[in-house]
Amino acid sequence: MSNLTVNATKASNVAKSKNELVVVPLFAEEPLTATGAQVNDALSGVIERAIAIGDAEAKLGKATVMVGSESISRVMTIGCGSRSSFNQNAMTTVTSAVARALAGSKAASAVFVADTIADNKAQLSTFLEFLSRDVALSCYHYTATLGSPKPGPALRKLSVATDTLLSSAKVKHALTTGLTIGNGANLTRELVNLPANVCTPSYLAKEGRALGRRFEKLSVNILDEKKMADLGMGSLLSVGHGSDEPSKLIVMKYSGGAAKDAPYCLVGKGITFDTGGISLKPSKGMESMKFDMGGAGSVFGVMQTVASLDLDINVIGVVAAAENMPSGRATKPGDVVTSMSGKTIEILNTDAEGRLVLCDALTYVERFKPAEVVDIATLTGAIIVALGYEASGLFANDDGLAQSLTEAGLASGDEAWRLPINKQYDKQLNSKYADMQNIGTGSAGSITAACFLARFTEKYKWAHLDVAGTAFQSMQKGATGRPVPLLVEYLRKKSSH
Repeated sequence: MSNLTVNATKASNVAKSKNELVVVPLFAEEPLTATGAQVNDALSGVIERAIAIGDAEAKLGKATVMVGSESISRVMTIGCGSRSSFNQNAMTTVTSAVARALAGSKAASAVFVADTIADNKAQLSTFLEFLSRDVALSCYHYTATLGSPKPGPALRKLSVATDTLLSSAKVKHALTTGLTIGNGANLTRELVNLPANVCTPSYLAKEGRALGRRFEKLSVNILDEKKMADLGMGSLLSVGHGSDEPSKLIVMKYSGGAAKDAPYCLVGKGITFDTGGISLKPSKGMESMKFDMGGAGSVFGVMQTVASLDLDINVIGVVAAAENMPSGRATKPGDVVTSMSGKTIEILNTDAEGRLVLCDALTYVERFKPAEVVDIATLTGAIIVALGYEASGLFANDDGLAQSLTEAGLASGDEAWRLPINKQYDKQLNSKYADMQNIGTGSAGSITAACFLARFTEKYKWAHLDVAGTAFQSMQKGATGRPVPLLVEYLRKKSSH
């Protein structure tokens, strides 16, 4: 986890103060800003000399670290390209490059010179938020199950030097907001990265209770298997039949709005390990199936962020947690189960289990009369074929909700791309022996999976995010924390602050 703190300082103080590392942006039209020139003078022209020999340049995202002086130990230049093309995409290129360089440095504190990084207040605020968020993400360091962990990034403090475009209070607010989002995404990464013998459904339930104790406005309720059986959640419970680990439904309620305000509901797939069940997966790569609770992890990260930001809306996070294992008690291909909705499901493939836990959770949230519902799931490998590892798959039964999520993805740099749901795909789910089967009969696996979920969401506005390609990268690189930035931005737009 990250121990980063952020604060604001005056640009005029940078060259006069003792600093471990100062970051100076370079634009093609103006290699050195006023503050950058002051830093250069304090370092006897080291930046100008680096520019002259081509080591430091304005090429977008290029970071160059140089030895400084006794007062400024190190200086880093970061290329920002042309001012005329310094849009949001350019911003994120710069902030992510700075974040990586700072995390790889040995500096415990750094100052970013931002006095002329933006042309207006909104642009500056966005840049600072991205910078703080990305630095927090880069400072994440997994140690939970290491007996002798190696040291992580040394960086503990990020300061931003600005002029009068934004007040110090507003600079601090933007930085703190970004840090809070980064910390939320890091919580998601930590949970998703944990091995499955640690992160069980019961462990997630314990973490949910712990989160509830941290925030006055957050209450947590855990439904065990008996309570779920009493509610008729035969679909969700069928997934965990083969496991010795009991399934859980974790309900986290954040009450930041008025009691009468309809809540926004997030539903996360929490398969803490997915063997495929009786429809057993190949052994190669199965170890990565600890990541199959990426959707659940993102719900935890968002709930922490929403509560930390004290948003004035009501948000309910529901995690459907189960372990999918083969055993003598496991659900078999061809079995028919009854969901909470009363609809029956023929399970043709036990490895299409995420939709089985989600459909009961989606029925459960009807009781809250939600304004909108978004489920998040590492649901299908097919979404990686369609979209690769860049954008999350987005499906929705409401155009307005789909547009809100698309815009939130663009605004946060955590993009989603909408795919269709229609009857031509849905008919693949028709079954002779039940109301539906859990897999389609042809191609377009991501779409037919969404069509399955859509059958349980007819009573409210609903969207589905398939994050199988974006929630994690590999066993070595681990979880990404996505789509926490997208979902937080979506909920912030629903809030007045």
